[in-house]
This record gives sequence, structure tokens and C-alpha cells, in this order.
Amino acid sequence: MDERKSADELLDAILADDRRYARDAYVFVSESLGYTVHKMERSGHVSGRELCQGLSEFALRQFGRLARTVLESWGIRSSEDIGEIVFSMVEVGLLRKTEDDSRDDFAAALDFDEAFDRGFQLRLGAGGADEHDAED
Repeated sequence: MDERKSADELLDAILADDRRYARDAYVFVSESLGYTVHKMERSGHVSGRELCQGLSEFALRQFGRLARTVLESWGIRSSEDIGEIVFSMVEVGLLRKTEDDSRDDFAAALDFDEAFDRGFQLRLGAGGADEHDAED
């Protein structure tokens, strides 16, 4: 009998022990890793900081202004959460790490306010009625 488990079975094992993150969070982190590796034109490893940056770009491409809302609905609220997901996947064999990789690589690796909110703030006064009213 084949003892190898499918990716779905490995995700089931993670979710049985740890319900902090939705299944979609793990899938999205994995897809973001693929996006990041492709974008960086590498054949494998990226750093925690690089993955976080790639994930933010991929999330904005996929979900636009709703990126942060979607990630938060899956339990991803910080770069540390991304690291927790990555290392859970490493522990069950879905991802690999180098000897130099650690959860600390994800500490403050991505500022969610900067990545997901700043670009979408309303800019009152940039040719809008409030600026015109101020000139009268």
C-alpha cells in the first residue's frame, strides 16, 4: 500500500491540529509561493520577506481593494501568520526549508497597512469639490 499522502490529506492533517487559518489560506500561500518564484525567475527557494512581498502583490492582483479583507477572513492578519502557515506546511512535508529558514524571517516582513491600505486611501482635495470650495 502506498503510504504517501496527497496534498489534501496533508492539509487535512494540519487543519485537524490547528484551526487558526482556513484551508484557503494554505492554498493561497502555496499559490503565492509559485507566483513569487516565477516572478523572481528562480527554480526554488525564496526568503520569508520575498514570499510576503510576492503574496501581497498576488493578493492585490487577485482581489484588488478586497485583498486585506479576504486574507483576514482566512485568518491572515500579519506576515507572522504567513510564516506560521509556511512552517505548518513544512512540518507535514508540503514545503521544504533550508537550515537558515526560521519563523523569525516572517517577523514584520510585511506591513499590512502599507501593502493593502495606503494605496487605496481617499485623496480628498486632489481636484475634488473640497479643494475647489477652499479656493472660493
